[in-house]
Amino acid sequence: MRCIIIDDEPLAQQIIEDYVNMIPFLQLEKKCNSVFEALEILQKTKIDLIFLDIHLPNVSGIEFISSLENRPMFIFTTAYSEHALEAFDLNAVDYLLKPISFTRFLKATNKAYNYYSTNRSITGEVQVETPETDQEYILVKSDYKSVKIKLSQILYIEGLKDYVKIYLQHEVKPVVTLNSLKRMSENLPDGHFLRVHKSFIVNTNRIKSVTKNRIIIHDRWIPVGESYKSDFQNSVINKFAL
Repeated sequence: MRCIIIDDEPLAQQIIEDYVNMIPFLQLEKKCNSVFEALEILQKTKIDLIFLDIHLPNVSGIEFISSLENRPMFIFTTAYSEHALEAFDLNAVDYLLKPISFTRFLKATNKAYNYYSTNRSITGEVQVETPETDQEYILVKSDYKSVKIKLSQILYIEGLKDYVKIYLQHEVKPVVTLNSLKRMSENLPDGHFLRVHKSFIVNTNRIKSVTKNRIIIHDRWIPVGESYKSDFQNSVINKFAL
């Protein structure tokens, strides 16, 4: 992963550079003293990961990240803990407090690499295959190939930021595809698929049991979100009621 460091302290830059050089999947492109240097690099080179301080001259690290429309992954490296909540609201990979140990740095970069590997291996959007009769399949792109998924085999779908996991009957591993849960919901046929949480769509035919705010499908507890309770009540609770 190509990375840059943004920090106006030479010692902090050097420590992070030394750590980066110890990790085989990281390639340092540039050490920047300000966000303006970094912006010039970002305009010319595809950067996968940014290590940046929060307290920087003229423009803070948080202000800089907030200004980027197509932002790379980023990890804050700072001496101040009070900005952690704001950092994670911006979807920071991690928030490292100085002085940073190599063990802690490695843990953060491994997390970034897992995100990077997942997003590289999954591409494309959901395509609906509609036979002359009722829709029976969807096609999704996963691992650079199109995968045909029978709708009746779907147990539930979990949304995770920029991709979704489709859990299938008789399959240990889910099918992972770059997509949003909203788009998935729009492409699935009405009737058997219901969004019950900001992170979950369920196949109502696969529900094993129902409690007040939870569903069990294939031994997995799935929560019902507050804003989805009404649809859940009408579509599922009433359906199961005797």
